[in-house]
Amino acid sequence: MEFERPRGTRDFLFEEMRRRKEVENTLRNVFENYGFGEVQTPLFEDLKLFTTKSGDEVVNQLYNFTDKGGRELTLRPEITAPIARLYLNEMQKTAKPIKLYYYGSCFRYERPQKGRFRQFWQFGCELIGAKSPEGEAEVIAMCSNAIEALGITTAEFNVNHLGIIRGLFSHFNIDEETQTKIMVVIDKGDKELLKESLIGDNPVIKEPELNEVLFKLMDMVGDSSIISDIRDLVAPYEEAHDALEEFEELIRTLENFQVFNYKLNLGVARGLDYYTGIVFEVYVEGLGAQKQVCGGGTYSLIKLFGGEEVVSTGFALGFDRLINAIEELTEPKELEPVVKTYVAAISPETRGKAFEIAQTLRLADIPTEVDLSRKKFKKLLNYANKIGVKYTVLVGERDLEEGKVTVKNMESGDQELMAIDEVAEFIKNN
Repeated sequence: MEFERPRGTRDFLFEEMRRRKEVENTLRNVFENYGFGEVQTPLFEDLKLFTTKSGDEVVNQLYNFTDKGGRELTLRPEITAPIARLYLNEMQKTAKPIKLYYYGSCFRYERPQKGRFRQFWQFGCELIGAKSPEGEAEVIAMCSNAIEALGITTAEFNVNHLGIIRGLFSHFNIDEETQTKIMVVIDKGDKELLKESLIGDNPVIKEPELNEVLFKLMDMVGDSSIISDIRDLVAPYEEAHDALEEFEELIRTLENFQVFNYKLNLGVARGLDYYTGIVFEVYVEGLGAQKQVCGGGTYSLIKLFGGEEVVSTGFALGFDRLINAIEELTEPKELEPVVKTYVAAISPETRGKAFEIAQTLRLADIPTEVDLSRKKFKKLLNYANKIGVKYTVLVGERDLEEGKVTVKNMESGDQELMAIDEVAEFIKNN
């Protein structure tokens, strides 16, 4: 009988895990430099948590099941909704703003393809209770710094403010169902589909003036110089003015936070009803169809789950796509060997002492291996070379009588006889 891993999942071996861990630690360091603290939520949640957020149609993409107690549960497809649930359960009385970040695996039942798996990892954050251009700018700055810290230099932030579009909808009294339909079309980024939906033979919205404005707005992409064009376009629609002012303030604040790798893109929509303010997506050139590595924005999700009105700004980095970007676009770093020292007994009589020495080195915080396979002397040194250690400690009977061992530098070939209690300090200092 053959057992294979489930479709859409992967095994990670030693070197790949070390590289993933290095990326994870780099991101943790950046997030914590901004004062964000780590939280963790369960791998599975009530199914209703995600159907409330995304509608019943999301079930087709979930690994959902009924447990032995008859509860409808699902493996989490993302971590934003669990964070909202965590806030409602544990953090409503916590002083705001709350800065938190998370890292973990998610599961979606989708067709596996390059850069898309059924089990994948997200690294993200939430800034809860700080609705302001400066709060939004800090979140974007942190995201930018995190990507740069990984050596990725071609990332570009595409930023929009959905309040502008929502203001236009409000001016023309567009119902929520129709708004959702058109936002989904905008989010797809398909200009032909958008044209058909807005100014085709059977437009979704029966307001020709609004359709023309939306179509022009969605085509606006560029640096801050396009703000004047946006202002001219929405000038007749007062309901969009406050959002545009917020957008302008965000742009000024981004530059205070030293973020310059952005462009305004009025076609970024994120396609979900609970987004209320800025939205952004991060694209990394050179990755083809999988160039989007991050998405986020400002939203009011907690109210959807029965809580008070609390605005959050956050994002989720696609951890696997970041790994792909690093592999494709950066020079691979040479990893240092995990183990620095190998302890080898030259004869059966010295094995016990070899184990003692190995434990002493480990307790001194020196990564150490010890021969467990009773290898012959020649194979001991071959093995030490193979695992890339810098030092091999050779434990022989004659040396032990004097309380000493031989320490061999595997890089230079030099070796030195020294007292056992000097070995740890020698290795640490060399």
